Amino acid sequence: MEKRNISQYYLVNNGIDYRTMQQLRNNQNITASTIEKLCRILSCTPNDILTFTDDDTHNK
Repeated sequence: MEKRNISQYYLVNNGIDYRTMQQLRNNQNITASTIEKLCRILSCTPNDILTFTDDDTHNK
């Protein structure tokens, strides 16, 4: 977002709702549909915005 000079306000005005923005801010789960919207808005691929980590806290 920073590289493309896109603000959170811009995302909200282009299809990303406030609840989803809150989930993103809190590093919570989002839907594949949201990932698609973000990629379209940011002109990128999921690989550009997703990072997978080995976090065992979800398995406990």
